[in-house]
Amino acid sequence: MVPRRSEAFPLQRREVAKVLLAERGDLLVIAGLGSTAWDATAAGDHPLNFPMWGAMGGAALIGLGLALAQPERRVLVITGDGELLMGLGGLATIGVQQPANLALVVFDNERYGETGMQATHTAHGVDLAGIAKAAGFRVAGTVREADELEAAHQVIRTEAGPIFYAIKVRAEPLPFVLPPKDGAHLKDRFRQALLGPDAVAAAAPPERFPRLRRSLRNPRNRS
Repeated sequence: MVPRRSEAFPLQRREVAKVLLAERGDLLVIAGLGSTAWDATAAGDHPLNFPMWGAMGGAALIGLGLALAQPERRVLVITGDGELLMGLGGLATIGVQQPANLALVVFDNERYGETGMQATHTAHGVDLAGIAKAAGFRVAGTVREADELEAAHQVIRTEAGPIFYAIKVRAEPLPFVLPPKDGAHLKDRFRQALLGPDAVAAAAPPERFPRLRRSLRNPRNRS
C-alpha cells in the first residue's frame, strides 16, 4: 500500500521554489529532470537556470562540476527525491570534494512523480538528510514548515557548503510549466549567461572525420 502522508504536507513545491529563487542575483541553478525543472521554470525562467531533460540521478554531480569550475559563484541544485535516489553515490563524492559554494535541495514528496506517483524510499523512512550528513555535508537537515524554510533559505544563500536540505513538499498534481526543450539551446544560453557572449563560439569543437561526414551526407561518394 502506498503511504499517503505526503498528500497532507503543508509546504507546496511551487511556493518553495519561489522562496528559494527570489532575488537570486547571479545564483547558478541546476534543476533535476521532471517536476523540479517545472518548479524552477514556474518561479521564472532564467538564463542561469539549467533544467535537465534527462540524465536521471545526475543533477547533484552536474552541480558539483559547476561548483568546482566556478568557485566564486554560488550553485544551487534543486531536484526530487526520486531523482536523487538514482544517484546517491554523488553525495559521497560531494562529501569528499567539499565545495563551499554548493547547496543541494531535494523537494521530497515521497513519490516518483513522472511515472505515476509511486512511493519512493523516503515514504518508507529513508532519511536523505541523514545520508548527506554521513557523507560529509557541512550542513544537512530536513525542512517541514514555513519557518524552517526561511531559516534554510538564509543558510543556503550565506553559509559555506556543502549544504543539503530535504524539503518535505506536498504530493499534488500540478500543471506543467515547461522550460525550453532544446538541450543545445539550454546549454548555449547557460554558457553565454555565465561566461559571456563569445563562450558558445569559443567552445565549438573542430569537425571530426569530415570526409566520413561528407560521405554519409552524399551516398554517391561511397565506394
